[in-house]
Amino acid sequence: MKSIRLSLFALAASLACGIAHGQDYPNKAVKIIVPYATGGLPDTMARLIGQRLNETLGQQFLVDNRGGAGGISGTDAVAKSAPDGYTLVVADVGQLAINPFLYKKLPYDSIKDFAPIGLAGTSPLYIVIHPSVPANTLQELIALVKSKPGQFNYGSAGTGSIHHLTMESFKAALGLEITHIPYKGSGQSVPALLGGQVNMLPTALPSMAVHVKNGKVKLLAITTLKRSAAEPQVPAVAEIVPGFDFLAEIGLLAPAGTPPAIVNRLSQEIAKAVRHPDILPRFTALGIDPVGSTPDAYAANIRAAFEKYAKAVKVSGAQAQD
Repeated sequence: MKSIRLSLFALAASLACGIAHGQDYPNKAVKIIVPYATGGLPDTMARLIGQRLNETLGQQFLVDNRGGAGGISGTDAVAKSAPDGYTLVVADVGQLAINPFLYKKLPYDSIKDFAPIGLAGTSPLYIVIHPSVPANTLQELIALVKSKPGQFNYGSAGTGSIHHLTMESFKAALGLEITHIPYKGSGQSVPALLGGQVNMLPTALPSMAVHVKNGKVKLLAITTLKRSAAEPQVPAVAEIVPGFDFLAEIGLLAPAGTPPAIVNRLSQEIAKAVRHPDILPRFTALGIDPVGSTPDAYAANIRAAFEKYAKAVKVSGAQAQD
């Protein structure tokens, strides 16, 4: 009986300590590592969310950009940080679900080494084509490509990027032959489409909206399960390929072992931040759909992405040089 009482006392003390951690947190500046250079979607989201957290939690949330190595070095830095809630990472499917299959060795385990906080937002991709391509619908494009196998190409933001894997999965699902032309980021692939160097491109809508309006490109489909409320006239690829769902998914994580009370508090505050009236218009302009999920929901999302991109990388044949 004495040992049972001691065990119950230890458990109660542990729970009390965890709650205290959540109530006291944060009591100093928090670092948010973005494993990319400044200016990209994860960086912009981190800064917008961090600004709100500064105000609601009363401490500075400082963005630390650590680009390079496919996001590996910055992500690994967080995995190896103290699990105290003062070092976080903003990650997308690249770090969490693509790199594990693209690289033979990773210094971190994207499932075991992190405590998911929440999925902050998603950003769909759209399939757009150059006006010289004689197709006005996705069905017409598919028929055209099938009639002329290997005569069309598509651009991407690079080998192993979500853009590359999305199109390779699209090709595999429909038995299409389209040549992949990789570029170094969307900053190169978008001008390549506009200039007619590539026939088609999967990309985020904000980078193309003005060109769609001016007739410089044709918008054919969205790569998510359902049509977007922003562009309801644009069909989803899933209407032709059931279950087709590829989109940027950007969330925040802490090192594994971070007290649940801290993780939960951050999750709740991030969920409020992404829906704040000051943030929503900025997200809309960037083509971001706010989510603000729970830690458990984000963990489930990561596991599902892990399975999806394992197949996508295999289909693409992509492999990075370690």
